[in-house]
Amino acid sequence: MLDNLIREGKATMGIYESDADQVYGLLAEFPNPGALLHAAEAVREEGYRHFDTHSPFPIHGMDDAMGLGNSKVGYFAFLGGVTGCAGAYLLQWWTAAVDYPINISGKPFFAVEPSVPIMFELTVLFAAFGAVAGMLALNGLPRPYNPLFYSDRFEGASDDRFFLHIAASDEQFDSEETAAMLRRIGAQHIELVQDDGVSDP
Repeated sequence: MLDNLIREGKATMGIYESDADQVYGLLAEFPNPGALLHAAEAVREEGYRHFDTHSPFPIHGMDDAMGLGNSKVGYFAFLGGVTGCAGAYLLQWWTAAVDYPINISGKPFFAVEPSVPIMFELTVLFAAFGAVAGMLALNGLPRPYNPLFYSDRFEGASDDRFFLHIAASDEQFDSEETAAMLRRIGAQHIELVQDDGVSDP
């Protein structure tokens, strides 16, 4: 059960595990952005959940086609901002009222009003840290290794080619049936990618 939770958690970050035979999944190439968009919709409608698309530029509507929800990066930014605000408040209270209190004309050792600029600055700073850290974590980055890198054709994903990858970790994955489904929805080229550095066209 815990293994399934970990696998599903990693899958939400685009990190897919190979199966027992070291098969990482099927990589299908489509002729243009529109074909890739329709293929993503079809794959989702077929019930696949562990799949991703790769293109040289963002494709409008792809998030909806893949069934992706709103980004969760905002939660990380919010938690970072709250942490920064609370940290600034506590730091200024501790230094002014506890660690080094100075009596200046009977004024209180600590007041919120002069502390607002620092609280604001640290709120913004920690919110930015939270957003960056959340983006990296949710995208599974940094990730210097991906079995897809061993596909010679996949190099074109940053130039002029459009790919859809269905992971072997998906419950519905079957190399032959999945490949047949990809051909049915218009894939021009299909590769079986293995996690040992081999891709079979």
